[in-house]
Amino acid sequence: MEQKMKNQQHITVNTAEGQLAGTAEGEIAVFKGIPYAAPPTGERRWRPPAAVTPWHGCRDALAWGSASWQSREVCMEIGGGDPALPDEDCLYLNVWTPEIEPVRPLPVIVWIHGGGYALGAGSLAPYSGKPLAARGVVMVTLNYRLGHLGFFAHPALDAEYPAGKTINNFALLDQIAALQWVQRNIPAFGGDRHNVTIMGESSGARSVLSLFCSPLAQGLFHKGIAQSAYALPDVSRTEALALGEKVARHFSLEQPSAEQLRALPAEALTLLPPGMRIGPTPIAGDAVLPLPMLKVFARARQHKLPILIGSNSDESSVLDYFGVNASALVADLRRRRRPVYKLLNWMYDLHDDRALGRAVSRDMAFTAMSQLVVAAQCQVGMPGWRYWFDYVSERSRDLCPDGAWHGAEIVYTLNTLDQVPAIEAGREITDGDRAFAEDVSQYWLNFARYATPFSSTLEGKVAWPAWRPDNDITLCLGRQGEAHISLKENFMKRRLRILSLFRRAMVKLK
Repeated sequence: MEQKMKNQQHITVNTAEGQLAGTAEGEIAVFKGIPYAAPPTGERRWRPPAAVTPWHGCRDALAWGSASWQSREVCMEIGGGDPALPDEDCLYLNVWTPEIEPVRPLPVIVWIHGGGYALGAGSLAPYSGKPLAARGVVMVTLNYRLGHLGFFAHPALDAEYPAGKTINNFALLDQIAALQWVQRNIPAFGGDRHNVTIMGESSGARSVLSLFCSPLAQGLFHKGIAQSAYALPDVSRTEALALGEKVARHFSLEQPSAEQLRALPAEALTLLPPGMRIGPTPIAGDAVLPLPMLKVFARARQHKLPILIGSNSDESSVLDYFGVNASALVADLRRRRRPVYKLLNWMYDLHDDRALGRAVSRDMAFTAMSQLVVAAQCQVGMPGWRYWFDYVSERSRDLCPDGAWHGAEIVYTLNTLDQVPAIEAGREITDGDRAFAEDVSQYWLNFARYATPFSSTLEGKVAWPAWRPDNDITLCLGRQGEAHISLKENFMKRRLRILSLFRRAMVKLK
């Protein structure tokens, strides 16, 4: 197979839906724009993804499929790159494989992109599957419905479902459909359908955790990696229905039929004023996510599978996007809740409103999520590994005085540093950055290859034990921006325990 890939421009595979032709990029075969469900357009809008109509002959898989409707300009600015021309017909995925016919089936990693459920695409450069595929795994990235196309509730649509079978989380159901496609077809690409890791960052990480809580996702994957999942509450169906009716009224539809709603222009649904946009969380209470994700993990009722989870040292860098003023939050606490303010000051030993606000917001919204999840893992007898990412590219450290930004770890965990252009001249990637990315991504690869419900340690530069209450170990990837990998005991333990007592009163992103 190796010789064939070197000398043949097009490589074909046979899937359950038909034959596909991909391309060879060096040692890696790439298949782009594979439909995993029928276009969710027209009568299929706000319905569960339907099966793809099988095709005759060989279908080209040479170009990216369209991303979901979104602001292309905003995605280019903060979402990881250019999603190209978006379209409602967006249910496509991409596969990178080093070997179509390996001696043994290869581990599979399915990447779910982030972007607040409003931005992003599986085709963006930071998410290239080529570097990890070159190290022996099959990589899959996917597009799914975003914004109101992906999350929507309205009485007229709910009436189409039997009692208890309502669907509002169409985006999560798209992801489930992609995982079903993987189960059907990944052996044709050399992948092991019995060793599938789902992996995502930010809202992609929220998707990973939501899939751990969805009864419809059971059996479709075997472990998960959640990078920078945020601890915001899911939207209730009551809130979602009220928002759906508000959106309908915005288009002068007081009591619309389902047909009238489906006739709304897709682009118009992405141009709504801020008060009518979806939150960066799914909707709890439908058939896909019957209970809120946070409640499921708090009760330790998630699927019993291994998890790797963590966050970055400057997650608060994302707060500006959500309109959160961390300094103002602290100033308000000082005025209205003086005892809480004094307690936080003592805990963090930070006496500047900006610094204190960023640290508290980071830990409330992100760091605490990791602690909740690994504790829940222990309750169900499953391993969970917790990390802390604090590395900054050698030539960009002056831009990041507070640490690693939200999303900064992606190019290290996916080892895609060289797939992404430098932010400006003089800030190119260094050999030191590349070496650190190799070390970090090796842990992720070892998790995908070897982690099972019976694992206790991940191998890497430093052996990484699973988290336990009596062995509270966090792997620190970086230290004050510099390359350093070490284990820390009881990392933020007391701080996170106190913060959990008044989490809801602190940070709420809208």
